[in-house]
Amino acid sequence: MTCRPPIIAATLIALIALPAGAQTLAPGTGPKHAIAMHGDIKYPADFRNFANVNPDAPKGGEVRQSVLGTFDSFNPYIIRGTANGVVGLTVETLMAGSPDEPFTMYCQICETVETPADRSWVEFSLRPQAKFHDGSPIEPEDVIWTFETLKEKGRPFYRAYYADVVKAEKTGPRKVRFVFQNGENRELALITGQVPVLSRKWWQGREFDRPLGEPPLGSGPYRIDSFEMGRTTTLKRVGDYWGRDLPVNRGRYNFDSIRFEWFRDPTVALESFLAGGYDFRLENTARYWAQSYDTPAFRDGLFRKLEIPEQRVAGMQALVMNSRRKPFDDRRVRQALGYAFDFEWSNKNLFFDSYTRTRSYFDNSELAARGLPQGEEKAILERFKDKLPPEVFTKEYQPPKTDGSGNIRDGIREATRILRDAGWHIADQKLVDASGKPLTFEILLTQSQGAFERVLGPFIANLKRIGIEARIRNVDLAQYQTRVDDFDFDMIVGGWGQSESPGNEQREFWSSSRADQKGSRNTAGIKDPVVDALVELVISASDRASLVQRTRALDRVLQWGFWVIPNWYLAVDRVAAWDRFGWPATGGKTGFDWSTWWVNPAKDAALRTRTGR
Repeated sequence: MTCRPPIIAATLIALIALPAGAQTLAPGTGPKHAIAMHGDIKYPADFRNFANVNPDAPKGGEVRQSVLGTFDSFNPYIIRGTANGVVGLTVETLMAGSPDEPFTMYCQICETVETPADRSWVEFSLRPQAKFHDGSPIEPEDVIWTFETLKEKGRPFYRAYYADVVKAEKTGPRKVRFVFQNGENRELALITGQVPVLSRKWWQGREFDRPLGEPPLGSGPYRIDSFEMGRTTTLKRVGDYWGRDLPVNRGRYNFDSIRFEWFRDPTVALESFLAGGYDFRLENTARYWAQSYDTPAFRDGLFRKLEIPEQRVAGMQALVMNSRRKPFDDRRVRQALGYAFDFEWSNKNLFFDSYTRTRSYFDNSELAARGLPQGEEKAILERFKDKLPPEVFTKEYQPPKTDGSGNIRDGIREATRILRDAGWHIADQKLVDASGKPLTFEILLTQSQGAFERVLGPFIANLKRIGIEARIRNVDLAQYQTRVDDFDFDMIVGGWGQSESPGNEQREFWSSSRADQKGSRNTAGIKDPVVDALVELVISASDRASLVQRTRALDRVLQWGFWVIPNWYLAVDRVAAWDRFGWPATGGKTGFDWSTWWVNPAKDAALRTRTGR
């Protein structure tokens, strides 16, 4: 499953003790207020709010945020154009995810949700008060039109995500039903609740598959008040927002006005924050966090540095190799290149020892494959034993490790051995194949990834010691997105975010059917029938225990495919914020969630007095 930030959808494991107030609702028992992927629902039908909010948070105030890049379209649902992502705050979904369950969805546009025991369909009854910003009601026809349009004209992701939905149909004045291909895909009942419902009437006469030069009609807590294409967007909180007092929204979306400013250069964005140009930022560069915030304003307490714990699945950030191209179509070459990446040296000398090396596509969670396969996971993998590397059963995957000194002689020696076995040899200090063609490649970066050049420099130097020539190519965001969508690259810094309840999105990430589909998330170009089969097993898992075992099997096979050179992750969110905010005492598993923050009037007044702003 995937989710709209800042809240990640989730569910409780069925076999653990229930927290106070949890409900056991058997499937097929009629309309309910929520639905869980597996197990039980934490919040009862009469719950007031989620646990990670202050339900009495004051409304008001203006805040400013930054975004890296640019935009030329207000349609985030298609490949064409560079979309303005804040549109998501103006569009509401049928259901909303819980911040502290693996995958449970609660009614939002819908008033109730119903699905039979075999989950062959799901039916949503829409709230009569749900409306678009022009006052028109949200109707079943809007849900059906949105769903069909996203599958037909939206990003390839939607076709993969909703592939097993046979149809959407109106079943009553305020009811819409999604019918599924079979009952094996339990997730469909929940992910159809994630459909962003658009106004079919507003879109009449507009081409959905083209970039949009105006904000679309929304239904969410904010509307776009003004914008300067490519540079700024200002949102205003909708005073009569129909969903304001719903339990899933109470205590959230507290700012009256939010101004987003786009920056093409991350250094300029940081300098703007330090000068008071905007109010808070999520910092993802260790060097900046360690060195750049020690300013007079920080020492005077005008802004704060916060490290907010999070328990999200880390996912995979990595150097992604395009296996559609030679020599990355050779597993041995991909494996060898990993020995040139010295994480330990980078962590010590560039990252202030703040990161953990990523080794799993589901790191920081029970879903990650560790040790040797056991139990159900082993039984699954043995079905494909003749098609898998023997290491899958005999060794725990670990990325190459060094002592951090910068001396990677052993790694160079091992990489050279692997490449020699793959038919490469040294000629005139260059690594060449049997025909004499040298191994060279390009690492594609966009301007917002400039900080990676410090990391890639030592990697490129180590590759040169093996006889491989690599070079960095920087392009603007629009060109970068086009080239990635077209798979026109050798290597990129990419990744795949994951949830606690993987499902249909795994097709989009790894399946052969997506490898050559323009704009898909299968950037590595994986075409492996074993991976395809494991993805389908993950999707069809009948309970949480089975989902964990099947996901570990998928993870293990991906690990030993050497499709990527893993990077690193951090188990906290680093947030710098000017001292004018309040936030809940209890956070969710998802870490930093600005939608739960609010402007503290006393702090705001004190800061304005001290800064003169």
